[in-house]
Amino acid sequence: MKVEPRTLPGFMELLPKEQIQFNSMIDKIRSSYERFGFLPIDTPIIESAEVLLAKAGGETEKQIYRFEKGENDLALRFDLTVPLAKYVTQYYNDITFPFKRYQIGKVYRGEKPQKGRYREFYQCDIDIIGDGELSLINDAEIPSVIYTTIKSFGFDNFTIRMNNRKILNGLFAELALEENAVEIMRIIDKLEKIGEEKVVKCLEDLQISKEKIDIIMQFLAIDGTTDEKLEALQQLNFKNELFKQGLAELTEVVKNVRLFGVPEANFKVDLTIARGLDYYTGTVYETFLNDYRELGSVCSGGRYENLAEFYTDRKMPGVGVSIGLTRLFYKMNELNILQEKQESIAKVLVVSMTEKLDRALEIGTILRKNGINADVYLEDKKIKAKFKYADKLQIPYVAIIGEEEEKNGTVSLKNMETGEQEEVSVERLLELVK
Repeated sequence: MKVEPRTLPGFMELLPKEQIQFNSMIDKIRSSYERFGFLPIDTPIIESAEVLLAKAGGETEKQIYRFEKGENDLALRFDLTVPLAKYVTQYYNDITFPFKRYQIGKVYRGEKPQKGRYREFYQCDIDIIGDGELSLINDAEIPSVIYTTIKSFGFDNFTIRMNNRKILNGLFAELALEENAVEIMRIIDKLEKIGEEKVVKCLEDLQISKEKIDIIMQFLAIDGTTDEKLEALQQLNFKNELFKQGLAELTEVVKNVRLFGVPEANFKVDLTIARGLDYYTGTVYETFLNDYRELGSVCSGGRYENLAEFYTDRKMPGVGVSIGLTRLFYKMNELNILQEKQESIAKVLVVSMTEKLDRALEIGTILRKNGINADVYLEDKKIKAKFKYADKLQIPYVAIIGEEEEKNGTVSLKNMETGEQEEVSVERLLELVK
């Protein structure tokens, strides 16, 4: 009895042409991260459950894939941040601080699969980790990396939205709502999704007075340019020290983001950005493609006070962002906005018109030695089938070797897009297809 081939729900498999697009996005992200000096690391997909779950709780813990193998209690990593915390603690004496790392890898969450939401998916993270302290200027470098990365995808119309959690926490302290701070921020974070009316209703459900809700909503309604918003926050004259500190930090980050060369059109202060995760303590970011707001935030993160608190007494502040690549790829594919359109990674298909493959194999080797991706057609088929193969895979050039070309030490090069064909020397072949 044959077993039906099937892929589990929530796991993405791609055809080669889509995988080429996906790999191209990974290459662009990696190139962008490395341009800023971030160092690559890779951590195991499977960790000891005790190590991985040190920081977990609530909904996250329910979603973790956990299993036993022999006497070992194991789990699949559910993000790249917890493994990073373990990593910097374990290799503390071997790495240089501030530690600028990137990691691109699969993570696993046993949540209900939905359209564009997977159980196995790629995250592409960068973080800068300090030893004891980390200068605020690092918070301004992160938007510069985001800007470079999103530009590499071919987008111009996007906005990196920034805020500071201290401003929000200071506001709640000013209103004596510290106990509800995390819940309020989770509600505020949904403002754009659910609208003002529902936000007010959610705040009322927390038994917050109408007067205080009005102040929160007025605060969130502050509008204008980045500088006008910062000025409006200053004019509130709140006495709370945390609020003042958050405003000073946000003002400093904005100044330095400009120094890093991020255009004014691509970043803004957005006081509704709270980031749902309660471990963010300072600057927070969310990035949106303005022509495709249905994608949601394509890159988000922020500043946290103590990355490795569950593994060491050393204080390790950090700042970072993550791109959820699998979901982003799915959505971009759905909207047909992916830039790369190719079926093959070979630039040249070498075909022989005779039964002998010696010269074809030799030309294929010469092309590869010169950094050109080349595929040699090895099957004994008619020439029509060979050209059909090149056409279906959208290989731009076919290098043809017949008896005449073999005798002359040349190849006939056909441009598959224009249909033009000419007999050229090997040296000229390399020039034309590079």
